[in-house]
Order: sequence, then C-alpha cells, then structure tokens
Amino acid sequence: MRGTDTADAKPPFIRVEHLSHRYEGSHVSADTRQGYSLRDVSFEIGAGEYVSIIGANGSGKSTLLRHVNALLLPVSGDVWVHGWNTREVRRHRDIRSRVGMVFQSPETQSVATVVEEDVAFGPENLGVPRRELSERVDWALERVGLIELRKRPVEFLSAGQKQLLAIASALSMKPDCLLLDEATSALDPSSRMRLLETVESLHADGLTIVSTTHRMDEAVLGGRIIVLAEGTISTDGDPRSVFTDIENRDDLGLDSPEALLMARRIASVVPGFKSDALTPSELVNAVTEFLDSSGKRT
Repeated sequence: MRGTDTADAKPPFIRVEHLSHRYEGSHVSADTRQGYSLRDVSFEIGAGEYVSIIGANGSGKSTLLRHVNALLLPVSGDVWVHGWNTREVRRHRDIRSRVGMVFQSPETQSVATVVEEDVAFGPENLGVPRRELSERVDWALERVGLIELRKRPVEFLSAGQKQLLAIASALSMKPDCLLLDEATSALDPSSRMRLLETVESLHADGLTIVSTTHRMDEAVLGGRIIVLAEGTISTDGDPRSVFTDIENRDDLGLDSPEALLMARRIASVVPGFKSDALTPSELVNAVTEFLDSSGKRT
C-alpha cells in the first residue's frame, strides 16, 4: 500500500460520472447501443494531465469534449469541472473560462477580423481592465508565436496560423485546461508540428490538456490514453499498455503509431532490437542503443 495521505489528495479537475448522451431525434431501440453517442461513461482527469481520447469515427469523442465544456448537457449522469456541475447553467460561464476549446475547423472559430481583436474578445467581454487585457493579448500571442502578426487580418492567416490563433484566444481567458477536438486534422505537416509543439510547451507549464485525435502518433504525446468504442470506454491507461491492447482488438478499428509499427518490423528481422518504440525519437534511440550494444556504430 502506498503511504500517501488520502486526506491531502487533490480532487480531480474533471470528473465524469455515468455520463450518457443521446442527440435529440435519435432512434432508441431495445439495443441500448443504438441512438446513444455516449453510454455510462465514467473517468477522472487530474490537474496538469495530458490525456488523449481516441476511437473510431462515431465513437463519441467530440460529444465527450463538448460535455466537458458544458456545450452539451447529460441525458443522464454528471460532469464536474473544477467542482462545478455542468448541469448548473449559472456555472457555464465559469466553466468555459476555466476550460478553453479548440475545434477541428480553423475557419469557423474567429469572431473578429484582426488577430489581436480576436484574442481580446473573450476577456474583454468579461470586463477585464484595459491594461490587463493588453497584457493578456501580448502574452497569449507570444505563447503561440503570432505576436508579429497581431495587426494582420484573420482572413490572411494560413490554416495552421488560424488554429494557433484559436489557441491564443483560449489562452487569453487564462484557462486551467485546453480541449483540442481533432485540432490538427485540417493542417499540413509543418503546421501540425508547430501546433503540437505549442501544446506540449503549454502542458510543460502546467496546463491540463485533453485532446481527441485520429492520429495515433499524436495520441502517444499524452501520458494517458482513453479509448472510446461505441460510446463507452474500452481502455484507459498509459500509451504502451493501451497500444498493446489495441493490437489485440481488431474490433476497435484503430492502428498503432507508425514508430511502433516500424520498430516491430525491424525487430522481426533483427533479433534483439527493442520493439516498443512509440515515437520517432524513441525509435531513433532504439536504433542507437542497438548499434551501440552490437558494436556496429561508427
């Protein structure tokens, strides 16, 4: 037994208890799986975690994130954010100030025509004093690398820049958590890499990250992965254990990260090669270690 005093344990930042959701007009048959996008989902996320949520199309990923931001309300069950229940409408403004959200399409998230005005929009509506507002805008744009573009019209930004702008707009609210709903799916490789580097930097500074993605190489960036299947949690754990489970579950319709597939291929023809690399850097390290141990490195 661990010696931690449970009385000192911090409450989870996000707590989901027996959450079920059905969109209005959905058909519900005797088979309870039909009509429900989420069914009896329960989990907790602590402050400062980086959690990736994956699953096949239609598994409920986006629906789940919208519940965390109080954009949707449960058919049954409860969602708690920072101790507030999302059913309490009077707390929605508090919840959305604490939890910023970035959606899939960069074209639909801007509310102003100029970059700095878009970032200022949220806190300005909260009545943040002008001096603090200016400081928040500067800080948020610096964090995402758009400070040089503060006067640029939003319409002239690239798709990647628009997603970074969406993050900056969320950051200007000084959130504790950032929700990313397939935020890189519309981006080219370089823009995607830049956004992910920004997110990892924010997490390193203590921001809680919850990300839905269909890219397994992005999912492994989180220290924890939740797998959804037909609206329920199939697996919840660290990346290595989750992908071991996925490889034995054809019914999930999910692939493994490219680095892991490559490591497995190499190990199948090179005895002694480490076969559990999840990221490109881990794969490079595995190659380096193998060459060093075999004396083949020059």
